Amino acid sequence: MKIKTICCIGAGYVGGPTMAVIAQKCPHIKVTVVDVNASRIAAWNDNDLNNLPVFEPGLDSIVKEARGRNLFFSTNIDQAIEEADMIFISVNTPTKTYGKGKGMAADLKYIELCARQIAKVAKQDKIVVEKSTLPVRTASAIKNILDNTGNGVQFQILSNPEFLAEGTAVQDLLNPDRVLIGGDTTKEGQAAIQTLVDIYANWVPKERILTTNVWSSELSKLTANAFLAQRVSSINAMSEICEKSGADIDEVARAIGMDSRIGPKFLKASVGFGGSCFQKDILNLVYIAKTYGLNEVADYWEQVILMNDHQKNRFSDNIVSTLYNTVSGKKIAFLGWAFKKDTNDTRESPAIKVAYNLLNEQANIAVYDPKVVAERMYADLDYLNTRTEAVNRSLLTVDTDPYLVTKDAHAIAVLTEWDEFKYYDWQRIYDSMHKPAFIFDGRGILDKKALEKIGFVCYTIGKGS
Repeated sequence: MKIKTICCIGAGYVGGPTMAVIAQKCPHIKVTVVDVNASRIAAWNDNDLNNLPVFEPGLDSIVKEARGRNLFFSTNIDQAIEEADMIFISVNTPTKTYGKGKGMAADLKYIELCARQIAKVAKQDKIVVEKSTLPVRTASAIKNILDNTGNGVQFQILSNPEFLAEGTAVQDLLNPDRVLIGGDTTKEGQAAIQTLVDIYANWVPKERILTTNVWSSELSKLTANAFLAQRVSSINAMSEICEKSGADIDEVARAIGMDSRIGPKFLKASVGFGGSCFQKDILNLVYIAKTYGLNEVADYWEQVILMNDHQKNRFSDNIVSTLYNTVSGKKIAFLGWAFKKDTNDTRESPAIKVAYNLLNEQANIAVYDPKVVAERMYADLDYLNTRTEAVNRSLLTVDTDPYLVTKDAHAIAVLTEWDEFKYYDWQRIYDSMHKPAFIFDGRGILDKKALEKIGFVCYTIGKGS
């Protein structure tokens, strides 16, 4: 089947960038990204590329090249579905907040709504591609809905999970380690797989395009995120031992990372992992294991989450204990709110939990992040539903000038590893702070010796005092 038109339902962090790259690399294919969120679509269509709803280095230039040529953003979902030969589903699959599986299972209501809308609108055969991160065997549920509520057309369901790291998503799309496509083992299923393979082959070497059955593809995404998160929690567990024993976590990480069986990636100790995927996908994996009665497997993976929570809590506890067991009325400056550098995504950011803990101790928090706006920070706190919006805004202030944020602070907490933090005038910052002036480097990016020479009292994650 030759693809002329693609529709992607969902203009979020995965759908928008992925479709932009496909449009750039496949100018012969019309790509339409649709969403019910009109303001999000308006942002994708904004003439000012600085206002794109997703910040990723290099994304603006790709959108500029393809938008209006063969890349379009629209709220007319039915029209895009009707015209498309291939439909990507890239909607949210948050953790359930109600009913069976609450707090662990993936909430598939948006996936089901997409399937029912596709079934209602489609009048010709379609290939439907799962792009969202989904539990294993979701494809069968989608196919049941399509086959039993549709207009008699034939659907092939493929799984094509994304393996993007926020902050490097564009490069991950342009030069992926692998593209994974899963589908049925039938003749029709294999033909559908080859159709998607041919699209990616416009820029991805064929040896990097892997094909599997649909169940293996769905489970591979959860497994990849679980393994990556496990490495972060493992090195963070060792960072606590380093702080007690006098070892240096960076030296330990370098030593073990040179072992070819282990490798150096994801061995940077930090205040904890965040983002939209790791915690959600591990909790989903835990739930799946429990539904199969695999309780020991579930306990193993749940410990990765418990270790991550512990790391964030002990970081905030250390701030309180170091500041003479009270931060009440004291100004704590946060450098960074995004869960990692080069993104404006704050989902599950460690900064949120650290702020929550310190606000409970009646601290006054001032925040600077180069890409996260104030309303996003307040929304993160409001989502916790632990205090009123007015109280959150009175206890946490946001400024676009890091020197004003740190002025008159008792302590600074580095929560995101933005490169610019390394190059500040730290003497100027020290001079403007209360003394003793404390720095708590939760990302291990600052020059501890240089800061101590200025006069700072420094705590760096994974290094003994």
